[in-house]
Amino acid sequence: MRVRVKVIARSKSAGVIEEQGEIIVKVKLRPERGKANEEARRLIALYFGVKPSKVRLVAGETSRNKVFEIDYEKGR
Repeated sequence: MRVRVKVIARSKSAGVIEEQGEIIVKVKLRPERGKANEEARRLIALYFGVKPSKVRLVAGETSRNKVFEIDYEKGR
């Protein structure tokens, strides 16, 4: 399953929210050396109830708008 998200770096609080059908991931880290992307990946995994290894970034490495692919099996 592919999920489009908007990532907001350097936020005061970290978490995932859904607004008007859009998934917004707030991370505390700066967008340097992929650290914010890694934190976003972990938060998305937590939000969807999967292991972080099941989530990978497929588009938007340097953009706020990103696409993550989740290896999500129903019933798990």
